[in-house]
Amino acid sequence: MLSFDSSNIFSKTKTIGRRMFILSALKTVVLVGVVGRLISLQITENIKYRSLSDKNRFREWRVAPPRGIIQDYFGTELASNQKIYQLHIIPENVSNIEELFFKLKNILLLSEKKISFLKRKFLKQKPWEPIIVSDNLSWSDFSKINLFLHELNGAQPVVSLAREYVDYSSAHVVGYVSKISAKDIRNKPYLNKMKVAGLSVGKSGLEVKLDKEIIGGVGFHRYEVNAYGKKIKEVSRDEGLRGKTFRTTLDHELQILGTNLLKDVSGAICVMDIFNGDILTMCSSPTFNPNSFVHGIKQGEWDSLLKNRDKPMINKAISALYPPGSTIKTLTALSALENDVASTKQIVHCKGYIDFYGEKYHCWKKKGHGYVNMRTAIKRSCDIYFYEIARRLGVDRLAATAKKFGLGSKVLKNFMEEKSGVVPNTKWKLKNIGKNWYLGETLHSGIGQGYFLTTPLQLCLMVSQIANGGFKINPKIIAGEDINAMNLKKFVDYKNSFNKKFEGNEISEISKTFGLKPLFRNQENINFVKEAMFASTNEPGGTSYSSRFNSKKFMFAGKTGSSQIKMFTAAQREAEVKQKDIDYMSRDHALFVAFAPVLKPQYAISVLIEHGGSGSKAAAPIAKKMIRKIIERDQERKIQKNKLGLQI
Repeated sequence: MLSFDSSNIFSKTKTIGRRMFILSALKTVVLVGVVGRLISLQITENIKYRSLSDKNRFREWRVAPPRGIIQDYFGTELASNQKIYQLHIIPENVSNIEELFFKLKNILLLSEKKISFLKRKFLKQKPWEPIIVSDNLSWSDFSKINLFLHELNGAQPVVSLAREYVDYSSAHVVGYVSKISAKDIRNKPYLNKMKVAGLSVGKSGLEVKLDKEIIGGVGFHRYEVNAYGKKIKEVSRDEGLRGKTFRTTLDHELQILGTNLLKDVSGAICVMDIFNGDILTMCSSPTFNPNSFVHGIKQGEWDSLLKNRDKPMINKAISALYPPGSTIKTLTALSALENDVASTKQIVHCKGYIDFYGEKYHCWKKKGHGYVNMRTAIKRSCDIYFYEIARRLGVDRLAATAKKFGLGSKVLKNFMEEKSGVVPNTKWKLKNIGKNWYLGETLHSGIGQGYFLTTPLQLCLMVSQIANGGFKINPKIIAGEDINAMNLKKFVDYKNSFNKKFEGNEISEISKTFGLKPLFRNQENINFVKEAMFASTNEPGGTSYSSRFNSKKFMFAGKTGSSQIKMFTAAQREAEVKQKDIDYMSRDHALFVAFAPVLKPQYAISVLIEHGGSGSKAAAPIAKKMIRKIIERDQERKIQKNKLGLQI
């Protein structure tokens, strides 16, 4: 007879019920998890997975944008873009890499070194990213590629744009572009998002200064691809944003003339508007071909540039430093007058040398200039006179005046190659050399020798600020950079509208209402220096008298200079050895600064000829030819300025 234990049955039922509950709970949790994940995938992460899906379905190829144009003041294109022919390889479309390179080698005459480089790049490159085989094919080679294209699986002929420079005349100031490098990416953060095959960046001059704005925005070609990554069709095309076009203050015709005048010498020419600071000319010689760098300069040509004695890659207008020589005598005189340590009537006897604490200091004229006042000393460039003036003045006061007129600091904004130069004083020597200043060094500084170092552009700025009456200007090379640039011209016109002579501080106070910064204490001192420069060029006995113009239209006022490279020995001085008889590298540098026209000054010029010997013989004649052309083009520049009035 069967018997049932009710308590045992109840216990088993309870256990089964508990297990069923746990199992149901687990099912519920799993179900909720699955539903939740489905909701997450379908709704919450919909955008993410759609984007990933599109990435598999679509691919984008970046395209280098058209670079902005650089123009001269009249609209002549100094740096533009030209159509070029290229050959690209798309790795994913190549069926047999060895066969492809064998055929390309025969068609384009590629070297083994080039092929090895391309093969290494082929292995590293993403399969859909193009490899540039040649970025500048001739039309003949481009035609051959198109003729045999059906046999070249993976090869893609491309018509693109590349930088083109009008000529060599503005090579240093405009600069050049070349292929992007790892250093460029490190130094220019904006390039990190612009990695694109064939992109070129500025390497020097305006090209690097303006690079961020002129480079443009990258374009895209978007294609739909299949599961194997092969292109099916083009979906969209964006050629990119063209870089900004810049109009410079340069005059291309003056650049050409300056380059031709410097053709057989090493040197620089700078021309500046004395009122608004526009730089009309900045030539450096010898020059180079900027187009050679666009597609990669050949090793032989690069070696030739590096080994050239006259350093063609250096922009001598702003990157090379020279003692200012006798051109500084204008500031030595001005500083002495401003600081009341000498008067214009100060007489000094020049007998060709002076003895100073047992050392002889010589004048350039062996027999001396006799008794001279300040005007005659500037006119004839008497060293003895300025030794005495510098001794009374002291180097610290001379340095303060020199810095005020633009020496010792960079002239342009963000010009990578520009150097500051050196305006020495007692603190400078102690800090940089660790020695005290000696009085004899003050004498050398007074005639622009010793530690003094300047650039030709600084000297051009110096004479500009003397010629405009002693007011600070901000030189510029991009038209329209300074909206207050014309205030000085307005002030001069306002002052000239009165038929009276302003006294004392009147000029200084009135000028401040125009937002100007006077660099003088007494403007009569500025006027005196200008008049002495006139005498130096236009009166018999002046050091640049042989380069004068008789026509008032072209008449200019200037100051010659020679900066010594190597000290003359006593024997050479006694024998009156000429510069032309000395070894080339030991000859003095020749300098000349001037402003024109004399009756109504508008432009300033500085000319430097390396190892030219004499400023009066080597530099002044070049300045004369430049000044004629500058004055002849003055009216055209004024017409162009009026045309651009609303833009600038």
